[in-house]
Amino acid sequence: MKPWDSWRSKVAHHQPNYDNEEELRRVVADLRRRPPLVFAGEVDSLRESMGKAGEHEAFVLIGGDCAETFAQSTADQLRLKIQTLLQMAVVLTYGSSLPVVKIGRIAGQYAKPRSSPIEERDGLALPSYLGDAVNSIEFTEEDRRHDPLRLLETYQHSAASLNLIRAFTKGGYADLRHVQEWNLGFASNPVYKRYERLANEVSRALNFMVAAGADFDSLRQVDLFSAHEALVLEYESGLTRIDSRTGQPYDTSGHFLWIGERTRGIDEAHVELLSKVRNPIGVKVGPTATQQDVIDLIDALNPEGEPGRLTLMTRMGADRIEDVLPNLIEAQVKDGRPVTWITDPMHGNTISTANGYKTRDFETIMREVRSFFAIHQSLGTVPAGVHVELTGDDVTEVIGGAEGLDEVSLVERYETLVDPRLNHQQSLEIAFQVAALAADANERAEAFDPTVGSDSATDWRLMDVDELGM
Repeated sequence: MKPWDSWRSKVAHHQPNYDNEEELRRVVADLRRRPPLVFAGEVDSLRESMGKAGEHEAFVLIGGDCAETFAQSTADQLRLKIQTLLQMAVVLTYGSSLPVVKIGRIAGQYAKPRSSPIEERDGLALPSYLGDAVNSIEFTEEDRRHDPLRLLETYQHSAASLNLIRAFTKGGYADLRHVQEWNLGFASNPVYKRYERLANEVSRALNFMVAAGADFDSLRQVDLFSAHEALVLEYESGLTRIDSRTGQPYDTSGHFLWIGERTRGIDEAHVELLSKVRNPIGVKVGPTATQQDVIDLIDALNPEGEPGRLTLMTRMGADRIEDVLPNLIEAQVKDGRPVTWITDPMHGNTISTANGYKTRDFETIMREVRSFFAIHQSLGTVPAGVHVELTGDDVTEVIGGAEGLDEVSLVERYETLVDPRLNHQQSLEIAFQVAALAADANERAEAFDPTVGSDSATDWRLMDVDELGM
């Protein structure tokens, strides 16, 4: 047994229930023979960048589909997602004056935990859809069977997506001098016009630098890392490899891997497996989290206090973040070991509409983001990034925003198979608003004096909203 397979002795929640163990063993053996999807050097580079973000020297942007599908892993749809992330990164970089660490929920986000293992329609009960890595969205007994062969398809689609990512980001498409071209083909509206104005400013600045003799080789390429929830443990362990340089294990299914709110039990299998690999690790932390949970996660996943190793991705909900997050930050600060704090403002703010759609409200999302920044600013800690579910397509899944989408609008292009996503315009809206918050955080970080900070983790709420730039 591989050293990282110690997870098999632990309780493992939200795992597929395969009915053919021999077939599963053959699939895992096949995965162990296949080339890595990402490389240890890339992983090390990302871990270093995540550490810089935790020290206020960079800002992290994580975005992509709630659940990728095999059918939609096409070149055009991947290009639109990459384009959206690049545009958001330009907005964030220009607005915050920080380098942006770009991470896509791409090339591996094919599995999702569900609140119920069974779905019932018209009296027929079948296993719930757990993502294309496990079964199919089609509602038949055969399609909903947990099929281990889908893990091999997951590998193949992830490999193809990563090849396209490298082609787009290293082959000139992501050249910052093409920043204006990334907006072509999108409808004219206030957000796109605002992006166009910013792109023109960037282009003028670049033209000046060209005239001054600057070297632009570094602008031709960008790093776009892949991330996904490390849910299906057979897949993750099957793709863990020993790095020939260091002798250390890396999960080569993606650069950045996270543990979900539902699977973060400190003595359970997901924490056990990811404690054994050298990837930067994220953990989703919801409103039930305690100070002891934070310390336990640090002990398990970053006992030596390595910068960039552990990211806590808070998903509290706009109505709960003010009550919960300050205490968690206080525990981490008192402990002293570094954590990179990122907000996930979407998963705690899901609602159901009167016409039966699962959605999220744009303003509620932004309310949680603003609270996240305000809390960190008041405590003198670093709001290091944002994690959102998005698509480059013109879908209508999240209500609100400059488009004024409402419940009626949801019927127009509601295409997600699991959770609602920001469309392209809403993604840019988020970027502009977050850039303003990050810029304000920069100014306050430079002026912050820890000797006159608050005695209470909740005193930030006494500050005037205008004072916080909100």
